[in-house]
Amino acid sequence: MFHAVSCIIALYVIWRLVLPLSIPKVFKLVLAAIVLLGAEHQLITRNFFGSMASPEIPFALLISLSCLYGAICFTGLLLMLKDAIGVLSYLPFKTFAKRLLSSKQIPVAIAVIATSLSLIGVWQAARVPDVKKMEIVLPNLPPQLDGFRLVQLTDLHASKLLQASWMNEVVTKTNALDPDLIVITGDLVDGTPEARHDDVQPLRKLQAKQGVYAIPGNHEYYADYASWLQKFDELGLPMLLNANVKISHQNASFVLAGVTDTIAPNFQQTPPDLAAALKDAPKNHPVILLAHRPIDAIANAAAGVSLQLSGHTHGGQILGFHKLVQRANQGFVSGLYQVDDMQLYVSNGTGLWAGLPIRLGRPSEITEITLRAKL
Repeated sequence: MFHAVSCIIALYVIWRLVLPLSIPKVFKLVLAAIVLLGAEHQLITRNFFGSMASPEIPFALLISLSCLYGAICFTGLLLMLKDAIGVLSYLPFKTFAKRLLSSKQIPVAIAVIATSLSLIGVWQAARVPDVKKMEIVLPNLPPQLDGFRLVQLTDLHASKLLQASWMNEVVTKTNALDPDLIVITGDLVDGTPEARHDDVQPLRKLQAKQGVYAIPGNHEYYADYASWLQKFDELGLPMLLNANVKISHQNASFVLAGVTDTIAPNFQQTPPDLAAALKDAPKNHPVILLAHRPIDAIANAAAGVSLQLSGHTHGGQILGFHKLVQRANQGFVSGLYQVDDMQLYVSNGTGLWAGLPIRLGRPSEITEITLRAKL
């Protein structure tokens, strides 16, 4: 479906922008080929250079192809807008519409705007995120835990795009916050343990007073899940696979639980099981649940979870497009939600998938959460 949509956009750009150009036919063919191949570079990568989840091509080429792909997509959207305005030529606004559409500068303006949006979007996607600070009030939080600070990282997506240097800066920023606890809510990596060996090494430097805990996201299952579990253990990242730990601080404690991802059964792995994740957990303790996807929030709230931390959506990546992502995730896409008696926080993600590295209006984040007891 993804490749089909990309192809349709490319053909539309060729039809509405490339073919009308007043240039020799051979140049039109070359430009059309560039547009079509650029729009389908993920398909080419999937078949010849790594996988759809993990394009194994040089960083500079990956950035260039991402900028080209973004420019093609934004050009297609702007051309559709132009054609929609063209409909106005049959309505009372026809004078304005005809004057606007007759301008010879329209194709140039579309190309400039689309390219600019793409360049900004790719830069926003690949930069080291800022720290987002927030407070979350938990009604059943013991007063001794008021002010407890945890940092959520999610969707790190170590790859040819987000390499060791990027990961090291994220770790440095996180450690500088001196948090009580660090949690990673899935999609740490793209590719095999061999391909990502150097890129994940900075994660072993993460430090927090109460430790670092993680869960898998869907991308962990795409390439040698069992080997990744061993690698995470070597990196000092305990994985909460339908399990929990008690976090004690200032003579009080809460339960930190984690579940696997819903895609697990597709790879003959254990599906998420909240009952198993809460087995033997101390009663009457606040429960903070790490769940990569936000989609089971209503059921988790009914089971007595106090706070769920999730990622997966990347915040929708592009303002406007996030509405589609929201619909695919039961209405949850970014920020803090009240789900019955439970709080749900969905991070925009610290990184993102290298196959579509564009962010506009939905910035990445390193999330520092201060827990507050209800007064």
